[in-house]
Amino acid sequence: MEEIFEKLLMLGNDVFVNEKMEHHTSFRIGGPVSFYVIPNSIQSFIETYKFLSEKMPLKVVGKCTNILPRDEKMDISVISTEKLNNIEYQNNRIICESGVSLKKLCIEAMEKGFSGFEKAYGIPGSVGGAVYMNAGAYGWETAENLDYVIAFDGEKIIKLKVNNLDFSYRSSIFKKEKKLIILKAAFRYSLSEKEKIRREMLEIIQKRIQKQPLEFPSAGSVFKRPKPDFYVGTAIEKLGFKGFTIGGAQISEKHAGFIINLGNAKSKDVKEIIKVIKNKIRQEFNVNLETEIEIW
Repeated sequence: MEEIFEKLLMLGNDVFVNEKMEHHTSFRIGGPVSFYVIPNSIQSFIETYKFLSEKMPLKVVGKCTNILPRDEKMDISVISTEKLNNIEYQNNRIICESGVSLKKLCIEAMEKGFSGFEKAYGIPGSVGGAVYMNAGAYGWETAENLDYVIAFDGEKIIKLKVNNLDFSYRSSIFKKEKKLIILKAAFRYSLSEKEKIRREMLEIIQKRIQKQPLEFPSAGSVFKRPKPDFYVGTAIEKLGFKGFTIGGAQISEKHAGFIINLGNAKSKDVKEIIKVIKNKIRQEFNVNLETEIEIW
């Protein structure tokens, strides 16, 4: 383990040993992993990925806003893209490294009068995470603005056009082909007035503040919408489960599609709530729910 630690440092990383994931996830939940590694460049990321993938199971994360790690020790390494946060502009495209936050992308686009990202404002997480799960809100999805992705396939860097990325609701080729790692994403945009874009972004964030429990740690919407006309939060509310609590986890009283951490929630608490809700929705509506969050 000491040799691995030294090698990771030599590759230009910040390295944390036996690091608790609760220090990184938006849920503030998660037990320790063997190594939590933060590369400082794409080159460092690639070399680190090649090295670690031969040593132990490996996961790549962005802002950790959509994951629920388990409570127990995990014999894995985690590589974070959080320092891969450069943005450049080429050929009428915004090109973001995978660690760029959606907030940063939205604000930079607004400042330049680039429209198309307004509905993404307030979505937590990184560009890489948004592409990975085709994140969306208010009728908008990441794939709408995407032109191409620069990815690493475990051996070489490749360029993938959007029509080759198998996008669907909350899914992409990257969820199915785990060895494809997003390095950069290039987005299209349209031109608009800066003030108009700013107003639309403010309207979106005000909706989020009014409707979502942003004051508590969570991983956002827990469940995928199973069909266009079935709203999971509304169904959970109809069943009387707003405020339902197990341990330190609770179905939000503000938005029943969210499970929040009241302060000392464990992964097992959240998983138990998910199990209860899945069973109840199946019984009452004959609908099988899938989680939108990634459970480790």
